[in-house]
Amino acid sequence: MAIKYVPEPFRIKVVEPLRMLTHEEREVKIAEAKYNLFNLKGEDCYIDLLTDSGTNAMSQEQWAGVMRGDEAYAGASSYFKLMEAGKDIFGFGFIQPVHQGRAAEKVVFPLLLSEGKFAISNMFFDTTRAHVILSGARPIDCVVAEAKDPSKRAPFKGNMDIAKMEEVIKEKGPENIGLVVMTITNNSAGGQPVSMKNLREVSVLAKKYGIPMCIDAARYAENAHFIKRDEPEYKDVSIKDIVREMFSYGDLFTMSAKKDTIVNMGGLLGVKDADSPLVLKIKANCISYEGFFTYGGLAGRDMEALAIGLYEGIDENYLRYRIGQMEYLAARLDDAGIAYQSPVGGHGVFVDAAAMFPHIPYNEYPGQVLCVELYKEAGIRTCDIGSYMLGNDPDTGEQLKADFEFSRLAIPRRVYTQAHLDIMADALIAIKERAHTIKRGYKITWEPPILRHFQASLAPIE
Repeated sequence: MAIKYVPEPFRIKVVEPLRMLTHEEREVKIAEAKYNLFNLKGEDCYIDLLTDSGTNAMSQEQWAGVMRGDEAYAGASSYFKLMEAGKDIFGFGFIQPVHQGRAAEKVVFPLLLSEGKFAISNMFFDTTRAHVILSGARPIDCVVAEAKDPSKRAPFKGNMDIAKMEEVIKEKGPENIGLVVMTITNNSAGGQPVSMKNLREVSVLAKKYGIPMCIDAARYAENAHFIKRDEPEYKDVSIKDIVREMFSYGDLFTMSAKKDTIVNMGGLLGVKDADSPLVLKIKANCISYEGFFTYGGLAGRDMEALAIGLYEGIDENYLRYRIGQMEYLAARLDDAGIAYQSPVGGHGVFVDAAAMFPHIPYNEYPGQVLCVELYKEAGIRTCDIGSYMLGNDPDTGEQLKADFEFSRLAIPRRVYTQAHLDIMADALIAIKERAHTIKRGYKITWEPPILRHFQASLAPIE
């Protein structure tokens, strides 16, 4: 089929040189990294798709903002610009800057979760799941069944299963559910969006049982794009107004601003009610862990760039191009018969490694196998979103089996061109042709107790 690439709505003004190692050099580098892509040097990766977090290209306006940053320790003008932008876009009464999304979780989760408590989500991503566990609570995923079938094309596969959510609340007791977390878009499920209808229904159910609802909002703008595109009643509504309604259903939000606000560092934590007793507790924790609450671990220049990026990230021309990149790569995989979480989501293509390597069991980490092969094939660094990332049961220590075995190609914003996307597709096609020759996966030779995929050492199973 003819595949149309959406042209970039910008010109390239500054370039960063890249180098391509030979296949033999890459074999050596990945072995030295103990088959953990996080251990590779960035300079040894030709195309770096490890994450779309903080790897974005800032605009000329953002770089100008960096020069205007006010570095006052308390009450900097850059802080007030960020607060004004955040309140304008999200409609929340209180917004706290932090240095990134996991910092927001570290600050607020212990105020709502403790031992014996549970947190429910449409699906927790790695650091969010970890901070639930670190608070003493336990995470429970309630994503819709459609998400668990990557080949099934359905809209809003990131949704919460409302019936399952209520079943869990009744089983555990409403008093034991400290938090409901709605991840938009749903990263672990393949960057799949959440519908406005589902957000509304989750909010109603959470209020029914008196449980606070938190929006994990790292990719809020991409989610708004899908709502505008796929929910008919929103086709003529602006992205900004869609964002406002999305956030109206939450009581608080945490955000890694390193994604949809197109910056390299930053995060936000919001509380809808500025008079909530939670606000003073958040400020206290922020001062202890992050820095004074008017900078939250960020330089003034970072807050300035973030305030600008909040608006750039909801530009409809930009979002059309952004999602268009994913659709272009996904269409090339369709032509090659390569399975992925479909339809394609917002920030990357999640290739179904279990489908590519059906003979490799979950406890040999097929997602990680494909990630290693992509690096060897073309110098592409990616990330496992599967059983390797999921880790062990915090109570029994046994390896958990993930619902998916994905290799995530997370595309940085405003960074790579159509030619780079073609290299990604060509590499996957080459690996598919020789997939049957890769007989076994990997074993872990060392791992830390939590968030192991960042540091673990692996070895091939002979």
